[in-house]
Amino acid sequence: MEIINEDTPRRSLVNVRVGANVRFFNFVNAYGCEIGDNTKIGSFVEIQRNARIGKNCKISSHSFVCEGVDIEDGVFIGHNVSFINDKVPRATRADGSLQTDEDWIVERTLVKKGATIGTGATILGGVTIGEGAFVGAGSVVTRNVQDGSVVAGNPARPLRRKAGK
Repeated sequence: MEIINEDTPRRSLVNVRVGANVRFFNFVNAYGCEIGDNTKIGSFVEIQRNARIGKNCKISSHSFVCEGVDIEDGVFIGHNVSFINDKVPRATRADGSLQTDEDWIVERTLVKKGATIGTGATILGGVTIGEGAFVGAGSVVTRNVQDGSVVAGNPARPLRRKAGK
């Protein structure tokens, strides 16, 4: 993997570890993260520090991958998918001063190999989306998704298991 630092009006990549044949479209903001071989990153995507995206993934436009998200190989992320890494977000402390990094704990999220997350889904922190699982468009994932299952809704609920799982 090579480290890319490319800050242009159309793309900002700072301290990004990038595998071979990674394709970035315009208006990507990524910093302090890792992206595996042959992955495509669509326009208007942000990938924060300490996030990891595996090989052969597709991250569609307008998606947000925050700190603490680990996406394994062969995962599809639809358009406008948002990951959340804080279960109790607040702007200020009890005394009214702005919070800092020390005031919160990153809730880690794992998306296992071959999973698909549909357009407009929201993934809350601290969950695991199982291998080969399918999250329907617009779903809000609040708890773990089993390997090979299909979930949808708000909150996302199992619809069925995929054939062969």
